[in-house]
Order: sequence, then C-alpha cells, then structure tokens
Amino acid sequence: MTIPQYWAEARLRQRAGGKQVTLRRFGWSDESQEAAQAHADTRVQQAMAEWNAGKKLERREMKRAYNGGQGLPIREEVISRHGEVVITRNLYGARCLNTPNVLFADIDFEERRSVYHDLVIPLSLVTAIVVGLAKLSFSYWILTFIGMIVSLLTLRLLWSGWMRLFVGTPEKRSYKRIAGFARRHPDWHLRLYRTPAGFRLLAIHRLFSPDEPAVMECFRQLGVDRLYARMCMNQQCFRARVSPKPWRIGITHHLKPRPGVWPIRPERMPERQRWVDDYERRAKKYAACEFIEALGAPTIDPQAQAVQVLHDEMCRGVGKLRIA
Repeated sequence: MTIPQYWAEARLRQRAGGKQVTLRRFGWSDESQEAAQAHADTRVQQAMAEWNAGKKLERREMKRAYNGGQGLPIREEVISRHGEVVITRNLYGARCLNTPNVLFADIDFEERRSVYHDLVIPLSLVTAIVVGLAKLSFSYWILTFIGMIVSLLTLRLLWSGWMRLFVGTPEKRSYKRIAGFARRHPDWHLRLYRTPAGFRLLAIHRLFSPDEPAVMECFRQLGVDRLYARMCMNQQCFRARVSPKPWRIGITHHLKPRPGVWPIRPERMPERQRWVDDYERRAKKYAACEFIEALGAPTIDPQAQAVQVLHDEMCRGVGKLRIA
C-alpha cells in the first residue's frame, strides 16, 4: 500500500523519424515535493527508453484518485497516519481508512435478478408492441401499451411480495450468507456492522495480504463488490469509509474544485477548505456504520484490534447516531 504525501508530473518530448512523441509520467514521495519531481523525471525517462525499444505504452497517465488507478498509488489527501493505517479524504469528501493488512469487506444489499427481470419484462413489452402494430391503430397501440405497463407494475409488486415471503429480504439473505461463512470458518473472528446500504465485516483474528487466496475466496463467498475486490489487489490495500457520504447529511453541492483529484492548485484550497469545514461540522451528528455483533472465534490479533478500535472511533459506530 502506497499513499504518498507529495505528487509531481514530468514531461519528456522526443522527435524521431520525423515524428514527435511526448510522454508524461507521475512521481510521488513521502519526503518532499523535490523528491516527487525527481521520481517523476526518472519514471518518464524509463518510459521513453521503453518506447524507443518498441514497447507500446500510454503516452499520458490519467489523474485518478482511487478507482481505476492501475498500478498507481492512491491519490488522495492524507489527513492523518496511525502506524501503517492512513486516513484519506476521497473524491467526494468523505474520510476513508486505508490499511495494508486488516481485512474489511462491505456487502451491499442487492435484489437478485429473476425471471421477472430476465423474461417477463422483455416478453411483455414485445407482446405490447406486436399487438399494437398488428391492429394498425395508434390509439389501440397506446391503450395496449398502457395496459401492459400497469400489468408489469402489478407483477412487480406480486413478485417482490413473493420474494420477501419465501426467499427473504435482501438484508436477511445477506445476513444468512454472512452467518454461513462464519460457520464454515469457525477460526475467524468477525465483527459485523450495519452500513446505510448493507453490512460491513472486519476480520481481527489475524492479518491478511490483499492478494492472498483466502481473501479472494472470502470476497467471493460474501458477494463483495467486484470493483472493490479488484482495487484491493491493485492497491494492496483494504479500505473502509469512516465518515458519512455528503449527500446523506444534507450537502447537495460537490467538493470543490471538481473533480478535485489531489493535489489541487494552492489558489483553490480556500474554496475546498470551506466545503470541508461545513462537511465535518455536519458529519459529527452521524455515524458511518453501526456495530451489530461479533461472530466466530475469540482469537484477536493485537495489530488488527488496534485498527478496529480506530475504525470504531472514527465511524462512531457504537453509539446511537443515525448512519449515513
């Protein structure tokens, strides 16, 4: 896991065979801006050497904060460091806990795709269109279409009721999957939290490497978001949001400047800071998640427990605050 304090960019231009090529590469450092620039200069020179050797390369690295950062460190404002744990502010302004070896897994509630989605809707729409066209009457077609829409809405309500009655709500299905995982792994110590959109699991019985098979299998069995699983491997980092999302606490305007990938120009910092001050003031009234229960073995790794304590303190997840 690498989350640098300083960033820089270098550009190298070269003409060969009557054509001009320009490469740009980022550099980073925790020491100084000068060290970051030196790193960028080295990387762009290496890229040009590979280009001249015939290797196909992207001419310019995209400036991304986290998602999609293939091979680049997390590019977010560092708020604080706690040993190996780094607290950053993400692209939309919330604080995130980043750890190289303590396993976090968020499981969002999702309605399962069903016969209703895959078969009933397409066939009904096709039927409405065919019937309408066959009658060669525009008004008949409109009435048929409206009738089919009403029928589809009714079927949707009936299907949802059947799913909840016989299969269970998305929350119950997710909890059943988590409980099953805990039974199959009795040596794991899992802490379960409720988030606004689902559950969060934190494993504290041992430390994990993000790319080890046990982690990938855990993510698969729990139904963890595939993008998160992939980014854990790319960044060698587990990650958990520890403050509320802005739009859930009444903030309708985006973090400025937008998109505002870190670092931003010094002249834009006052604008950004005003937004951050307003956000942090409002965020004090909310929790990012709520602790529910502990599952599995009582085994505790001291380093993982220290991260858990920090997580719980920052999330305000043990009180009675509304989660957002």
